[in-house]
Amino acid sequence: MDKKNNQPILSKDGVSYLVPFILVTSCFALWGFANDITNPMVKAFSKIFRMSVTDGALVQVAFYGGYFAMAFPAAMFIRKYSYKAGVLMGLGLYAVGALLFLPASWTGMYYPFLVAYFILTCGLSFLETSCNPYILSMGTEETSTRRLNLAQCFNPMGSLCGMYVAMNFIQARLNPASTEERSMLSDADFAAMRDSDLSVLITPYLIIGAVIALMFLVIYLTKMPTNADKNHDVRPMATLRRICRIPHYREGVIAQFFYVGVQIMCWTFIIQYGTRVLMNEGMSEIDAEVLSQRYNIIAMAIFVTSRFICTFFLKYINAGALLGVLAVVGTLLTLGVIFIDGRGGLYCLVAISACMSLMFPTIYGIALQGLGDDAKFGAAGLIMAILGGSVLPPLQASIIDQQTLFGMPAVNVSFVLPLVCFLVIIAYGYRTYARTK
Repeated sequence: MDKKNNQPILSKDGVSYLVPFILVTSCFALWGFANDITNPMVKAFSKIFRMSVTDGALVQVAFYGGYFAMAFPAAMFIRKYSYKAGVLMGLGLYAVGALLFLPASWTGMYYPFLVAYFILTCGLSFLETSCNPYILSMGTEETSTRRLNLAQCFNPMGSLCGMYVAMNFIQARLNPASTEERSMLSDADFAAMRDSDLSVLITPYLIIGAVIALMFLVIYLTKMPTNADKNHDVRPMATLRRICRIPHYREGVIAQFFYVGVQIMCWTFIIQYGTRVLMNEGMSEIDAEVLSQRYNIIAMAIFVTSRFICTFFLKYINAGALLGVLAVVGTLLTLGVIFIDGRGGLYCLVAISACMSLMFPTIYGIALQGLGDDAKFGAAGLIMAILGGSVLPPLQASIIDQQTLFGMPAVNVSFVLPLVCFLVIIAYGYRTYARTK
């Protein structure tokens, strides 16, 4: 075992970063909440507005498109000002986007919600571009990947809260009318049901908007470390060319694109996969959807547990090797999702979360190693890679809408896309291991 791994992870040069670490880490939970209250909304909006799965997946396009659009502007802002300023800007946009759900509901239309999601995730892009490298800076570089994994452990806790709220305060309270029953309603009856459902859907977003505003005030009034908040000339293109010549960074951005894609696909379409399996067992659509979301919560609980376990093992195992092994197991489980029909395939889909647990922060930490102050722009490239969550889910949704392919349920066949993603991550893990062993 490397003796460097015995160093304290929350101090540097005798300075403790415990309080700033706690405050910034709380932001990880807050954007986890936003991510995972949103995934079930693909199914919810599809029912509320009588749309296809592909149209409902525009929620993910708007959501992760905001990450992509704002990543480099966020990096330029942070480089000119500070990590703390970036965190505050992120919280402000997050709160505004969440509160915009109220006027969006007044319109009774789908697209204003997409605008609200886009603004909200512009804030999340600022947060992730700021918080991840901020955490990396709160100690020595030798312990940076472990520190980031520790902070990222609290992200799925927020995700669990988001899933719980989505299941109990949105999905369970929507009108129980099935998709087929809604399609037969008159325009007047449909509008009344839609408006009632939208009033249910927006309430958690308004509450989280108020919580985010409070968090903004707490961080604004708290003295935060300035060790990484050094002003520099903003020369994005020169910096971008420099860091893109670094193989482990360039390949890390590609791996992150596919990782985020596989994560969002597995957590979004577990609702469609589980609903089909459970309805085939005789369950009603609304009960099948709620139970499928419970399976999603179990998957997230497994994800949280696995994150802590794998973070511990990082003290002893090469990060690239562990990443590759998890991706191999994820590949095998995805094959089970595709070819095992019924509950067995659903159990494989739930188990995939154990394999995904370590991937985002590990890829992130590996890619930024040795970048120094360029990590601010390097972080932006990795956040832009979250575009994978915008590009790949609609492709999977378009497959699901086919109902049947090659004599198999289309939702099963659609998991070929996550399978490809895991193969890319295997390659990155192997190359990292070969470079660092």
